[in-house]
This record gives sequence, structure tokens and C-alpha cells, in this order.
Amino acid sequence: MIEEKVRDLLEEAISKAGYILDEVTYAKEGKTYTLTLVIDKEGYININDCLAVNKIVNPLLDEADLISDSYVLDVCSKEKGSE
Repeated sequence: MIEEKVRDLLEEAISKAGYILDEVTYAKEGKTYTLTLVIDKEGYININDCLAVNKIVNPLLDEADLISDSYVLDVCSKEKGSE
């Protein structure tokens, strides 16, 4: 499964940067594939955290070339207080 391969590839690098890789999804909406990484950390996630993780994972994903389709990478935060 692509999500498991992506998690295996990225989890350590994300963890070393102080974040938790909470969820990985790969889905197609219309004609667009989206790889979504949901991150978390102690405290709140802001846009700068998402950008930092994006900068970490982009080169790793490009080098590993796990996904043959063209896709959009979406790094976002885990919702707080939704339980």
C-alpha cells in the first residue's frame, strides 16, 4: 500500500524534526491525486510547521519516487478537540 511505503520513508525524518506523522492518505478526487500528511506535535501546529515538514519530505519523496502518478502534496495539522 502506498500509504505504508510513504510512512516508512518519512516517519523518522519527521520525528527527528520534532513532529509526529499522525496520518498518511493517498486519494484521487476528480482527476487529481493528493498525498496528505497529517502532522502533530506538542502544542499547536501552525503554517510554519506545515511548511517546515513540507521542506523535509519533498526531497525524500522525489528521491524515492514511490508514486508514479502526478500528485499534490498536502501537509496539514491534526484537528484539536474534535473528539
